[in-house]
Amino acid sequence: MTPLFAPAVSGLLLGGSLIIAIGAQNAFILRQGLLRQHVFILCLICALSDAVLIGLGVAGLGAIISGSKILIGVVTLGGAAFLAVYAFLAFRRAISPSGLEAARSGPASLKAAVLTCLAFTFLNPHVYLDTVLLVGGLSGRYEGTARLAFAIGAMSSSFIWFFGLGYGARVLEPLFLKPSAWRVLDGLIAAVMAALSLSLLYRFFAG
Repeated sequence: MTPLFAPAVSGLLLGGSLIIAIGAQNAFILRQGLLRQHVFILCLICALSDAVLIGLGVAGLGAIISGSKILIGVVTLGGAAFLAVYAFLAFRRAISPSGLEAARSGPASLKAAVLTCLAFTFLNPHVYLDTVLLVGGLSGRYEGTARLAFAIGAMSSSFIWFFGLGYGARVLEPLFLKPSAWRVLDGLIAAVMAALSLSLLYRFFAG
C-alpha cells in the first residue's frame, strides 16, 4: 500500500458521500438516463464541473488553510459538523423515504439539455460549499502529492457517480420507484457521512 492510497481513498469517500444525495441535479441525470438522451455529454459536464471546482478549492483555499493550524482546526471541526448534519438529514430521509418519479419528458435538444444541466450545477449554492470550501479546505491537511491524491480521489467519485447514475438509470428504474430503495441508499449515505465526521473529530482531538 503506497502512502498516497489513504488520502486518495479519503477523497473518494468524502466526494462520494457529498455527491450521492437525492437532489435536482441527480434527478435530472437519472431522468435523462431513463430517456437515454444526451447521457454521455451531460454526465461529463457534471463530473468535469465538480473536478474544476475541487481543483480550485484544493489549489486555492486548501493552500491558504494549510499554512495555519488554527484554520486547519476550524475547517476540521466545521467539516465534521457539516458532515454530521448531512448524516442527520440522510438518516431522516431514510426514516421517511419517498419514491422518486423520473419524469418521462425533458429537454429534447442537446442545447436545451446542456443549459438545464449547467443551471442545476452552478445555480446550486451547495456545490460551492461541498467542492470549493469543504473538499478544498480539508485538503489542507495533506502536503504535496498526498493533497493531489486526495483531490483526484474526490474528483473520481464525481465521474464514477454521474456516469454510473446516467447509464445505470434504466436498470434501476423499477427499484428506485420504491421508497424502500431510497431508504437503503440514504441509510448508507448517513452511515458514511457519520463515519467521516467521527474520523475528523478523532484526528482533531488526537492531533
